[in-house]
Amino acid sequence: MITDEIRHLARAYDVVISGGGPAGMAAAIGARSQGAEKILLIDREREAGGILWQCIHHGFGLHHFGEELTGPEYAQRYLEEVLENDIDVLTDTYVCDISPERQLKLMSGRHGIAVVDAKAVVLAMGARERTRGAIRIPGERPSGVLTAGLAQKFVNMMGYLPGRRVVILGSGDIGLIMARRLTLEGVEVKGVFEIMPHANGLNRNIVQCLHDYDIPLHLSTTVVDIHGRQRVEKVTVAPVDGALKPDLSRAWDIDCDTVLLSIGLIPENELSRKIDLRLDPVTSGPVVNSTMETSMNGVFACGNVVHIHDLVDFVSEESVLAGRNAGAYITGRRPPKDNIRLLPGDNVAYCVPHTLSSEREHIVYMRVRKPIEKCSVRFGEVLEKKLRYVFPAEMVNIKVKPQFLENFHGDALRVDVVQR
Repeated sequence: MITDEIRHLARAYDVVISGGGPAGMAAAIGARSQGAEKILLIDREREAGGILWQCIHHGFGLHHFGEELTGPEYAQRYLEEVLENDIDVLTDTYVCDISPERQLKLMSGRHGIAVVDAKAVVLAMGARERTRGAIRIPGERPSGVLTAGLAQKFVNMMGYLPGRRVVILGSGDIGLIMARRLTLEGVEVKGVFEIMPHANGLNRNIVQCLHDYDIPLHLSTTVVDIHGRQRVEKVTVAPVDGALKPDLSRAWDIDCDTVLLSIGLIPENELSRKIDLRLDPVTSGPVVNSTMETSMNGVFACGNVVHIHDLVDFVSEESVLAGRNAGAYITGRRPPKDNIRLLPGDNVAYCVPHTLSSEREHIVYMRVRKPIEKCSVRFGEVLEKKLRYVFPAEMVNIKVKPQFLENFHGDALRVDVVQR
């Protein structure tokens, strides 16, 4: 059942999921597979599916479904599965608060406020884009400065072009995809400018979205000024040194009417902070154990609210795990507790989950700080995995089997990525 009417809800559920995007839908299906009977999926938009509805490009589902789909096709498959499993979906509603007893306060513009009891909760709120204020670009404040994701929504869902001459700051995947999308709509994309010495998007997007359309990518270069009173008229860009400080003596101006920002995503954790969950300062998401449970008993988290993923397939994989463990939590079939902490070491920014159990198989997700070719991922002395390369823009996922951990007797395992 899909509804936006709070009054139609039951007042108690086995599992309640905050967020109806790919993470939330996968978690709901995972919870159902473990015997959870009454499941509620809540989303603040008018329809579940999250960001997928505006991602009309292909490239989704290769890992999860074994075929290449567009974002709406991927969302539709999951939404159909949610409805087939008789999961309640409540749209146009916010989760305002969660009590330690797992009472959720819900707010709807049409029907006011309601309280729902849950035996387990899954947080799947996704992420939001960084804005101009996050990186403090100097200059005036004309119209025409917007995030790449908002521009994507304007073009793909509303039929509006954000401008005719576009500069893109940052090389995140949404920015790369919008460079191609706008070019196909006849917009002149002046270039993509990335402050780091390496791109922050997937290599396939750099090839398919920039190289194939002759769109220039300027590394170690950033926007240092935005000019214009009513509308953007031009930007000033400059190369940066090793400390990321712009060299204004080598700056130049580019005429444009639009600046798109593709400068990264931030996990949407206002609710997590409100209920005082322990957060990882690197990921900005909740600290989770190997069952994806947070520091609050019975509250699980998954997807981009925990850490930023490259592919929606990985979001689904992680979220099904969170949903299954939420379902197991309410039935009392909880796995053995974790007994090993993961410590990010050389060239490792973070690891998720943050702890492991030596009695179960795990998939560990991590990101590196700098690119290396011909390298190895080492889990202390117990496991070494050789890789052709690692790249900050591409998440590394390593399967850790219990036989690798059975002879490990410490309580902390250091993870390093080193040159071979």
